[in-house]
Amino acid sequence: MTTQIDLKNQYAHAVLPETKSDEFARQEFVKSLKFHLASQVSVGNKDAFEGRAAKAFKKQEGREPETMQDVRKAMENDPYFLFWSAMQRNSQEMMWKSTQLPVERQLGNLIAKSNDGADCGSLRLDPDLEIPRYHNAVDIHCMPGGYHTEFTDDDLANGAVYDRAVYIYAMGRMGPLNSDIGDTTIAYLKENYPDFKPRRILDMGCTVGHSTLPYLEAYPDAEVYGIDVGAPVLRYAHARAKSLGKPIHFSQQNAERTDFEDGYFDLIVSHILVHETSHRAIRSIMRECHRLLSADGIVIHAETPPYRDLPAYDAFMLDWDTRNNNEPFWGASHDIKADEIAGETGFDPAKAFEAYQPSAFDAEEARRTKVFQGGDFGGGGAWWLWGARK
Repeated sequence: MTTQIDLKNQYAHAVLPETKSDEFARQEFVKSLKFHLASQVSVGNKDAFEGRAAKAFKKQEGREPETMQDVRKAMENDPYFLFWSAMQRNSQEMMWKSTQLPVERQLGNLIAKSNDGADCGSLRLDPDLEIPRYHNAVDIHCMPGGYHTEFTDDDLANGAVYDRAVYIYAMGRMGPLNSDIGDTTIAYLKENYPDFKPRRILDMGCTVGHSTLPYLEAYPDAEVYGIDVGAPVLRYAHARAKSLGKPIHFSQQNAERTDFEDGYFDLIVSHILVHETSHRAIRSIMRECHRLLSADGIVIHAETPPYRDLPAYDAFMLDWDTRNNNEPFWGASHDIKADEIAGETGFDPAKAFEAYQPSAFDAEEARRTKVFQGGDFGGGGAWWLWGARK
């Protein structure tokens, strides 16, 4: 099924929540505020650091701030940083509220719509699945209820909220279908493994399937599966995939322990899953990937850049989410080294890899407009891909 889309707006598939004019205006305000904070206000932090905080640090410590921790110590009480940080956190809470209101208003209709249409793919839920502590201890990225909380029978509210919120959070730079991370990972595979033809593909932590669906187009002969711990996001993912004519097989499972057979998948991927887990969990997930991969199979995790590749100030700014956005594993996940974790989890460290892949959305925008417009959001430049071959 070929979908005609407007590259400047989120694609209005059948179960995307509809907005009244005031609801849409509120969401557009939040999107504009986030863009303003990222493009105009955030840059003032660098001026505050170089013009005031770094000098105070040197006077107190007798040396220049050299590490991310030094920059944090210099900046944590700076008035400009505190102002920007408060605005950043507020914009996040405003984003969730602006997307919750229209979903709450039409939830019954959305649930009814999710049951429309011909069977396409599958959905398998497990009401007895234990939600891991790294999900139920905090509302990740401040999303009320996270991915798993259910408020009514057949609930898909948080899937619907997440679908719209991702577009606002990324300021549209994940593309009309919010698929940039999957599209970018596929571009890497096509460039580096042009003869690779996976029979079965697994997307771990798929949420609503934004990055899952592109694999079906890239590898039309493959069976594509998506797992997540949250029933509401999976119900929505299945309905969304059906509305787009994409036969994806969704199931509610913890990526640390799945019920698939040994060697069942040729390709296992995740898209910004790792930072929402834990030190122990990501190692369990990698061991499970090793079990599930076929001979010569590939696992790829997509995230934002590791701190070691960034100047200390940039690493400090990227680390904001660890302390301010309910992302407790964010910081540690950005210190991962692919060869080390591969060696701990059954893979040959020599077959581990790390790479930066330019954003597929940005590449398409550059081709379309002849202008490249990067940004400090992961989708506005490149994604960090790491993983291993079996």
